Amino acid sequence: MDAISNFVTYMRGNEALTGWLIAIAIALAIFIGGRWLSKRVVRVTRSIMLGREVDETLINFLGRVLYATLMTVVIVTSLSYIGVPVTGVAAIIGAAGLAIGLALKDSLSNFAQGVMLIIFQPFKKGHFVDLGGISGSVEEIRIFNTVLKTGDNKQVTIPNAIVGSGSITNYSIHDTRRIDFVIGVSYDDDLKLARDVLTRICKDHPLILDEPKTNVFVSNLGDSSVDISVRPWVKTADYSGAYGELLESFKVELEAAGCNLPYPQTDVHLHQTD
Repeated sequence: MDAISNFVTYMRGNEALTGWLIAIAIALAIFIGGRWLSKRVVRVTRSIMLGREVDETLINFLGRVLYATLMTVVIVTSLSYIGVPVTGVAAIIGAAGLAIGLALKDSLSNFAQGVMLIIFQPFKKGHFVDLGGISGSVEEIRIFNTVLKTGDNKQVTIPNAIVGSGSITNYSIHDTRRIDFVIGVSYDDDLKLARDVLTRICKDHPLILDEPKTNVFVSNLGDSSVDISVRPWVKTADYSGAYGELLESFKVELEAAGCNLPYPQTDVHLHQTD
C-alpha cells in the first residue's frame, strides 16, 4: 500500500508523464479495437461476396487488401495519439515503398499480373488449361504465381508474369468439346464403306452427343493413305475417355470391315541390266 501511495503521489506531481501514459493507453485501445473492427468488417465483406457467388480467389485477395488498408489507418491513428508525426510516418512509408519497389520490380510484375488474372478470370480453380505449353489442372491462383497439377501428378508453379504474357488455352471453359481424329485408309479401300463404319461407331458410342452432329469427310490425299477426318462432340468431362475408346474402335471395326490402315512405307524397285 505504501508503494501504491508513493506511485500515486509521484504521478500527481508529474502531469506530463501522466498525460503520456494516458495517451499510450488510448493508442493501445484504438489499436486493439481497430484490429477487432477490421477483422469484423473483412468477415462481413467476405460473407456478402460469398452470398453473391464471387470467386473464392477474388474473395481472399480483396479480403487481404481490405484488412491491410484498415490496419494501416488504425496504426497511423494510434501513433498520432502518442505524438508521432503522421506526416513523417507517411514519408518513411513512401520512401520504403519506393526502395522496395525498385528492388522487387520482377515480383511486382508478377503481383500486377496476378491481380489481372484474379479480376478478369481467364481460368478458375479446377479448370484444365494450357499455359505457355504447360498443361494441367489449376490448383491455386496466387498473387505472385499460379499452381498447376499435371496429368502425371506433378505440381508446376508458374510466375504470373509468364502466365499473363503468353497464350492461355482453357479446355474447361465450355461444357462441350470437339474431338478431332484423322484416320488413314488405303487407296485401294472403299471410301464410302470406311466413312459409314466411322459414322456408325460415333453414333453408337454413348458419350458422343447428337448435337452438334459428327462430321466425317475426306480431308487429305496423303503419300501412303487417304485421310478421313472424324469430328464428334462430347461433354468436356468425357473427352479423355471417349478419345481412347473411339480410337480403339476405329482400328478394330475398320479392319473387321476389310479396310487397311496403312503406315508410311517406301517401295524400292531394282532393275537389272547387262
